[in-house]
Amino acid sequence: MGVTTVTDVTDGVLHTLFRSEQGGHEQVVLCQDRASGLKAVIAIHSTALGPALGGTRFYPYASEEDAVADALNLSRGMSYKNAMAGLEHGGGKAVIIGDPELIKTEQLLLAYGRFVASLGGRYVTACDVGTYVADMDIIARENRWTTGRSPENGGAGDSSVLTAYGVFQGMRASAQHAWGDPTLRGRKVGVAGVGKVGHYLVEHLLEDGAEVVITDVREESVRRITDKFPQVTVVADTDALIRAEGLDIYAPCALGGALNDDTVPVLTAKVVCGAANNQLAHPGVEKDIADRGILYAPDYVVNAGGVIQVADELHGFDFDRCKAKAAKIFDTTLAIFARAKEDGIPPAAAADRIAEQRMAEARRG
Repeated sequence: MGVTTVTDVTDGVLHTLFRSEQGGHEQVVLCQDRASGLKAVIAIHSTALGPALGGTRFYPYASEEDAVADALNLSRGMSYKNAMAGLEHGGGKAVIIGDPELIKTEQLLLAYGRFVASLGGRYVTACDVGTYVADMDIIARENRWTTGRSPENGGAGDSSVLTAYGVFQGMRASAQHAWGDPTLRGRKVGVAGVGKVGHYLVEHLLEDGAEVVITDVREESVRRITDKFPQVTVVADTDALIRAEGLDIYAPCALGGALNDDTVPVLTAKVVCGAANNQLAHPGVEKDIADRGILYAPDYVVNAGGVIQVADELHGFDFDRCKAKAAKIFDTTLAIFARAKEDGIPPAAAADRIAEQRMAEARRG
């Protein structure tokens, strides 16, 4: 399998990188700046297709080991995402350890920017969970290989807009495959996580006529939706959402691992299509999903709108050009479903095969 979750970190990073099935990363950089309190991990999985591209996550990990594991998982996922999006970029990702609400400072971000710059363009960074356009503007002062900057600073702005649009296209393709019609009109869609990407996705769904149910751990995120769209239903938590009666589509749009041994058996939805990265908690979950007759749209395929946008920023950003590329996620998703049916494998495995083929051909070239 291609994109899987690194769980075996007890024997250390070297074991994970050099001896586990989930290894194979080209480079992992541990960064520390005592003056600012920066502790970060930059993971470059592959540069076969070009410079590694992926966002910077700022998160209060329970341990440094968890942070390394997340960086490895996310960077590997970016290799597959960028390959499936047709970009001339490999996969990379960075994580900054700590609560951004407590420790994020200009000094810390500048120090981080210097570390990224020291890689000489092998890794191009952007926004992710816990980092925003304003942060990228600061990082860019020390590192020219920074995307996701504000329009005032030569960037494309918030990539969440096209991420949500791409997920919506993947969802339309899923509806086409599952029910023979690409519209979400009359479908009940549950969105777990209505933050940076999820709230834009809700707008697309409502415009298309879907019935929307949401949940989020942040009360303010829920309130932003319900104040604007009072017709949206709110449930207490993800556990309640995935068990909701009559749910057609489940859209995990928060952190990874949403599809696991506890959630898959109780899913009421017939389709899973969401924005979160690394939704499959471990290898084999994709088969469990398929065995239950649930259609899974691979996360790194449908959520590629954002990376399409930030990649375009490197060549002079054009929103219409990017939106047209993100719209093709509809066709890519349908092609994956067709390949899965042809090969008799789950869609996640089919997507991996296509991405791995592209990377292998690039290495040979």
